[in-house]
Amino acid sequence: MTIKKALHSFSDEEKFIIDTLSALQVERLKRGISQKDFAAILGMKQPQLAKIENLDSIPSLTTLNRYACGLGWQIQLKITPLQATGTNN
Repeated sequence: MTIKKALHSFSDEEKFIIDTLSALQVERLKRGISQKDFAAILGMKQPQLAKIENLDSIPSLTTLNRYACGLGWQIQLKITPLQATGTNN
């Protein structure tokens, strides 16, 4: 399977989580924090963190926010109405 085909198999929500995790991981690396040290900050073992960063499974929003909090950040969700499409749906 090519990368392009693999990317199309993810839902928009999964793509958002993957993009967000990637940005957080880049921030961890910019700060020079090792996986082992960051796992300790998060209260988990390094292999658990490696599974998250390797996307062995798509992390939950709770896990993603835990990662962000370890960097001193937080995930914020925003609820907005859908734009009118001319239908009552």
